[in-house]
Order: sequence, then structure tokens, then C-alpha cells
Amino acid sequence: MACRYRAHEIRPEDLPMIAAEALAAGLDTPTLCELAALPRNADTRDLRDAFERALAEAAIELPGPDLARRHALRRLATGLVDEEVAPADLVSGDWWETEVETAEEASFVALIPQCECCIEYTLGLDQRAWARELRIAALALASSPPVAPGC
Repeated sequence: MACRYRAHEIRPEDLPMIAAEALAAGLDTPTLCELAALPRNADTRDLRDAFERALAEAAIELPGPDLARRHALRRLATGLVDEEVAPADLVSGDWWETEVETAEEASFVALIPQCECCIEYTLGLDQRAWARELRIAALALASSPPVAPGC
């Protein structure tokens, strides 16, 4: 969860429920209890602060934003391979700004247009070929060795 939090895949209002689930799973820190008791509509800063303190109390380090983003990219590729994500859904998310370090990451990111209009403009009528190439790159990324443990 720390990695997904850092990659902005978790909404702040979901943090109290995540804390409650962590408590139910056996992770117990004072701030985790405090976070679980907060309402979903609590101030975003309070929710984030409590979550980060709870992680620190549990000796769970937040990954750097770039690493978290690279792990999110891998999860996205896996979602595409598993057909849980459609190729057109990749356009939102500014993936083209991701700091890639491997050839598999670079190949996958290079195929993601920066915006929806770019799909039509750059791909024209050859969207099937693009989707096929994107799935091949996604499979290569999803099956490559993980960039780091944890996420």
C-alpha cells in the first residue's frame, strides 16, 4: 500500500479503511488506530500525515516517487496483459513523464500517447496494430524482473 500511496493510486479518503484493514490483519500502531478512526471526509492533509506516521511507526519505508511510479507502470502493464485495462485507458496518467530505467519500461512508455487526441492524430486508422504492439510491450514489461522488491 505504501508504494501505491506514493504512486497516487490511493485516494486520501480511502486511507481510514486501509488502516482498519491493516489493523484487522494484525498490524498495530497508535497512529494506525487513530487513522482508522478518522472519517473519510477528514482533511486530506490530516489523512496523509496520519498514514505516513503510521508507516513510520511500523518501520515501513515509503519508496521514492520515481520507484513507485515505475512499479505502477508495471501494474498497468500487467492489467493490460490480463485485459483488466484497455489500451485507450493508458492515455490518462502522464505515463510519458515516467523516469524509465529498463528497455522494457522504455518500450512500453514509448507506445503510450500523451493524450486522447494523440491516439487519433498519431495512429490514425492503425489502432489495432498499435494495440497489438502495446500488448507485446506490456507482456515484456510484466514478465521482466521486478525493478526492486516491495511493490
